[in-house]
Amino acid sequence: MNFAVDVVEAAAPDALALVELSRDGARREHTFGAMAAAAARMAARLHGHGVRRGDVVMTLVGNQPDWVAAMVACFRQGYVVLPCTEQLRAKDLALRLAATAPAAVVADGRNEAVLREAGWDGPTVWGPGVMDWPEPGTPAPAPAPAELTAADPCLITFTSGTSGAPKAVLHAQRYLTGQHVQAEHWLDARPGDLVWCTAASGWSKSARNVFIAPWIRGAAALLHDARFDPAERLDLLERERVNVLCMAPTEYRVIAKRATLRAFEDLRGLVAAGEALNPEVLHAWHRATGLHIRDGYGQTETGQLTGAPLGEPVRPGSMGRPLPGVRLWIDDGELVADPATVPTFFVGYLGDETPLPEVWRTGDRVHADEDGWLFFEGRTDDVIISSGYRIGPFEVESALVSHPAVAEAAVVAAPDDERGSVVRAVVVLRDGVAATEALAAELQAHVKDQTAPYKYPRIVDFADELPKTTSGKVRRALLRDGRA
Repeated sequence: MNFAVDVVEAAAPDALALVELSRDGARREHTFGAMAAAAARMAARLHGHGVRRGDVVMTLVGNQPDWVAAMVACFRQGYVVLPCTEQLRAKDLALRLAATAPAAVVADGRNEAVLREAGWDGPTVWGPGVMDWPEPGTPAPAPAPAELTAADPCLITFTSGTSGAPKAVLHAQRYLTGQHVQAEHWLDARPGDLVWCTAASGWSKSARNVFIAPWIRGAAALLHDARFDPAERLDLLERERVNVLCMAPTEYRVIAKRATLRAFEDLRGLVAAGEALNPEVLHAWHRATGLHIRDGYGQTETGQLTGAPLGEPVRPGSMGRPLPGVRLWIDDGELVADPATVPTFFVGYLGDETPLPEVWRTGDRVHADEDGWLFFEGRTDDVIISSGYRIGPFEVESALVSHPAVAEAAVVAAPDDERGSVVRAVVVLRDGVAATEALAAELQAHVKDQTAPYKYPRIVDFADELPKTTSGKVRRALLRDGRA
């Protein structure tokens, strides 16, 4: 198997693959033939830098063709790709560099400073511009595509981290072909469609749904390399005649609140994943568009596990039913899975030789109705889900306590109308330091500087002490419940 050969190079060369909307407002269309050639050019550059099968290649590129070409080049040659979001700070990148030891990096020039600050001085392919590079030739022709098996390593993504640093999750080539199930039964991409998955490059959902799932189904993908703007999002849906839209629940919520929803002649499907959607948001989109937002659920380690079935009325608050062939059940309130039935299940954590369990415990509490529809209730651990991002408290707490004014800090989720939850920090200050609004703002800025900005605490409360167990562990449940 080889995704680049079997999907990209096998497609009709003149068929539309990507619609590119860049930050400067430019619009370009790219065919499958052009993308296959761009991936070969990228493979030639990486090969020229000494990258070989099994080596790790990190990407630090926005939603633009350079990122897609780098991903496909890695799939083509059997390199293991580590896509990173541009929101990561130097400390985040340094952790990833240390954990994966990449042989090369593909990066947008706008990220050069943070990459250098993270300590990277190795081989780098700088972009953007891959679509305009000359064809590969001497002295660095594109190597022949690798002959790969389902078990060969393919992709690394990082978890949010609960009680420690984020873990590197290793997926095999089967992760790519395994997207057939959700692409057909949930995303519902069809030949000739234009699919827009708005997830930023670097997230597990972007790795599977921005272009992989659409291309598997013969559809084209829309890339928009710009910040989220509710009104612009609707204008682009209309102008580009998007057929399937995949967004984070927060984006659906914010658009419903801040923009004027309307019907779209070409829009056929709406899907969401990451957290439960409020019934009022579902109703608002349905009233305006005539379409139901169909929810789904998955994890970094598992890929997609559930989805609201096609052709059935949506049940507000439900993340759907198990995808065809996937065996899930509820054990003492927790959702568990049979890894043998999950086509996108991971290989393991990088650097950890511990065998994977025969039963995968998701850590998510759910309940099911009489028809098997699943409803998310909350995490069994302390991960915070905010705007679809999964945020481990450890990193935020570590950033806070690195500030000279902070003695201790605990981080929990707090409810929020738009984001579902936001990060709340409870901070114990060092002796002699006064709690002020100015200090709270300073701590927020400090966290943004230390780690990805989406992790910063939107709420900062000060306390004389943190509630703890007799063994010294912070009792986060009390903080979440507002009892401390």
